[in-house]
Amino acid sequence: MKILKSKASSRLLLIAAMLLAHGRAPAQEGPQRLPAITLGAGMHLIQAEVAQTQEQRAIGLMHRPSMPTNAGMLFVFEDAGQQCFWMKNTLLPLSIAFIADDGSIVNITDMQPQSLDSHCSAKPVRYVLEMNQGWFAKRGIKAGAKLRGQPWPQ
Repeated sequence: MKILKSKASSRLLLIAAMLLAHGRAPAQEGPQRLPAITLGAGMHLIQAEVAQTQEQRAIGLMHRPSMPTNAGMLFVFEDAGQQCFWMKNTLLPLSIAFIADDGSIVNITDMQPQSLDSHCSAKPVRYVLEMNQGWFAKRGIKAGAKLRGQPWPQ
């Protein structure tokens, strides 16, 4: 999972991508595993691994062949901004929710595996949650719904 953020971050990611393409940067070997927290969405519980460093966010859910039904990954950014994601090296179809500081979902979109199509937040956010594709829709969770748990109020 590559993440595009501000113009400066986009330039850095472009440089990193070019280095990877030319074999000058280390390759990611298999999926990363990060500490998880429990989030709530309505009556549903989510076990979300937390990606909070630039490196963790850049790797995201890459190279995972599967993910449990109620598992996901929460991306935490230092500052609110328009967050954009793509699916290079990501094997799973995912749904992505862009989340405001109060835990309310700004927008949700579906992403296809191995795609370089960019999916962006409709407004500046600090949090992004990726789940198996269709997870939000199957549970009737839409933009405006509020998540609870760390880092949002209960």
